[in-house]
Amino acid sequence: MSAQSAAARHRLVSVRRMPPAITARAAAEYDGAIAVERDFGREESLDLLRGHAAEALLFSSGFRLDAEYIAALPPQVKVAATCSVGFDHVDVAAAKARGLIVTNTPDVLTGCTADLAFSLLLSAARRLPEADALMRRDAWGPRSMGDFLGVRVWDKTLGILGMGRIGRAVARRARGFDMRVLYHDVAPLPPAMEEGAHYVASLHDLLRQSQFLSLHSPLTPATRHVLNGETLRLLPRGAVVVNAARGGLIDEEALIALLRDGHIAAAGLDVFEGEPRFDRRFIELPNVALSPHVGSGTVETRDAMGHRCLDNIAAVLGGRPPIDPIWS
Repeated sequence: MSAQSAAARHRLVSVRRMPPAITARAAAEYDGAIAVERDFGREESLDLLRGHAAEALLFSSGFRLDAEYIAALPPQVKVAATCSVGFDHVDVAAAKARGLIVTNTPDVLTGCTADLAFSLLLSAARRLPEADALMRRDAWGPRSMGDFLGVRVWDKTLGILGMGRIGRAVARRARGFDMRVLYHDVAPLPPAMEEGAHYVASLHDLLRQSQFLSLHSPLTPATRHVLNGETLRLLPRGAVVVNAARGGLIDEEALIALLRDGHIAAAGLDVFEGEPRFDRRFIELPNVALSPHVGSGTVETRDAMGHRCLDNIAAVLGGRPPIDPIWS
């Protein structure tokens, strides 16, 4: 239990089920309502915030903190902590206008998300979903040397779109595979931060050179569908596309068309537009490795994310600056 006495404990509503360690800490340190067996819906969460006079909201990327919800928050709510690094599910302007402090969880999920992105890259390149399906239906039989061929990863060129923490971590992993790494972002990084990668000022030039492309940009109005029918075709024929950032970065209709005609050899996707719903046509494509937005999905990382949220909440409710405000 925290240093504050039970009588003076702050009040929290946690609307999404969290790992056991986070649920236990939240229950020990706060009064209020904590989702355990099921998530709380929007209206239910507002009722709980009012009923418990809660000062803090703990949520995740599956819960939209939009302008309508922010306007309905009871006045005593001071801080909302999202258990995610991305915050495209938050209406930043509305939160600022309301005076609501919103925090996220950078840093702690970088390594595991990069691991997942590179896993998808390898899986797509070497056709592991197809191989796994073949083995499960007991269909391993005679084949020629030209059958069931993937594409080599080592000694190829990887383009990284978005060279933040996760993009840089992917670049470090790519060096271990002897890949040539290029990147595009709004500006070049200092050389000491480039992880051996080379800056390409033009997105179109990056795409033309990328045999593999990994997306690590935030989703903003400027980056929505940054990969579309026109830009995807700039990739060399036979390229592999990986997205472990945000689904809205890719025009999925265009991606499906190019996967079908072979211009894009394969894709590894952890994120989708409209998730958890996703375009079921991806299931029909054997050249796509799919995962359900689990980039941070390890025990260690999810615990670290939850603790970071609770640390941010404790700072704000204790009268200190937030550790990870999504704006300064």
